[in-house]
Amino acid sequence: MKRAINIVATAASMILLALALWDQLVRDPEHRTRHGQVFGVPYDFRRPTLSKIKERFWDPQDSRLLTPHVFGVGWSVNVGRLAALVRGII
Repeated sequence: MKRAINIVATAASMILLALALWDQLVRDPEHRTRHGQVFGVPYDFRRPTLSKIKERFWDPQDSRLLTPHVFGVGWSVNVGRLAALVRGII
């Protein structure tokens, strides 16, 4: 069962990656943004910067617990927000 779930998750990830790439490649070169969403899942193919990494992984002021990946398709955990929530509970 675990193997089947891994296969399905990997296939879904590859399909989302392919759709994100397709979304950018069908656009005219001057209209390519290298970031967006496919089926509500964010993607970002822009070069990661230190400020973007910090913004996505450690921003306690951001109300989102899940932020778009710094590079790629999907979400990352905003550890700063998670820490703020935990501090509020304890």
